[in-house]
Amino acid sequence: MNQENVETLFEWIDNTSTIVEKDLNVTYLEALAETLDTLFHGQPFDDLEDDLQKKLTNQLVKINKESFEKEEKRKAVQLAILKGMKGATQQQHLITPDSVAMFMGYIASKLVEGKEEVKLFDPVAGTGNLITSVMNQLETNVKAYGSEVDQTLIQLAVANANLQKNEIEFFHQDSLRPFLMEPVDFVIGDLPVGYYPDDTQASAYRLKSNEGHSYAHHLLIEQSLNYTNEEGFLMFIVPNFLFDSDQSQSLNEFLREHAHIVGMLQLSDSLFKDEKHGKSILILQKKGKGSKPPKQALLAKLPSFKSPDAMANILSQMNQWFEDYKTGKL
Repeated sequence: MNQENVETLFEWIDNTSTIVEKDLNVTYLEALAETLDTLFHGQPFDDLEDDLQKKLTNQLVKINKESFEKEEKRKAVQLAILKGMKGATQQQHLITPDSVAMFMGYIASKLVEGKEEVKLFDPVAGTGNLITSVMNQLETNVKAYGSEVDQTLIQLAVANANLQKNEIEFFHQDSLRPFLMEPVDFVIGDLPVGYYPDDTQASAYRLKSNEGHSYAHHLLIEQSLNYTNEEGFLMFIVPNFLFDSDQSQSLNEFLREHAHIVGMLQLSDSLFKDEKHGKSILILQKKGKGSKPPKQALLAKLPSFKSPDAMANILSQMNQWFEDYKTGKL
């Protein structure tokens, strides 16, 4: 991956999105979705005003999308999304940090090593940054699915996936409602933390709260297990307090019944403005006839991703752990 290419493509996307934003009087994120669609199709859509069509055609002459690698496209789009989100006030308009997405891709590649095909699902896909990052690191055939309830985010996710030529089937729906989807081999997600407002829908879940609203992140873990094959893996970004909250006892009991905890990796405090907002990567395996818990779960507090020596050391230890886990020593 060439950083100059990332900057060149970002600059083009940013300039073009700014043109669309002004001409259509829409938000930067909505303009970005239009820009990415235009770049993917290689021409502006017919329903745009002639003047904007001319401007976009002039912009398209300046760029050749085929000259960029998948990861260069993903990173350029991510930079534009981050710029757009600075002006967005909605809490759900957040993006998984790139270093974390890359790290989760590394873990996923270790867990699915040797498989010819993997069915992958992100129930909270957002702009598609996490799922495409993981897909780009898996050296196997991937059949991918994503779900997102927010209209702007799913438009960005589709455009983002198209530009990278990553085939993903998206569901535009509340992820706590039923899916027309067969179970998958691997579920990933950066879980939104907070209460789920629909108490009627929550009542269908074992992890519903007995009083008041249920935790959305708990319900999403249960829903994800519903759509995971036996012995399949799940990997989530979760709050550090996941197992210490007022509803954690029922979560603990539920997980003991349905899953093995493979690992819990606490992310560096340097990623968060306040340590109370700290997060971890939780790795689960759905129970099945051939599954068993590791004798020793993968537990660690990760150093800053900006500390190469410390990261190299922890990766070396993790590589050994995965080797022992795969061979049954753990």
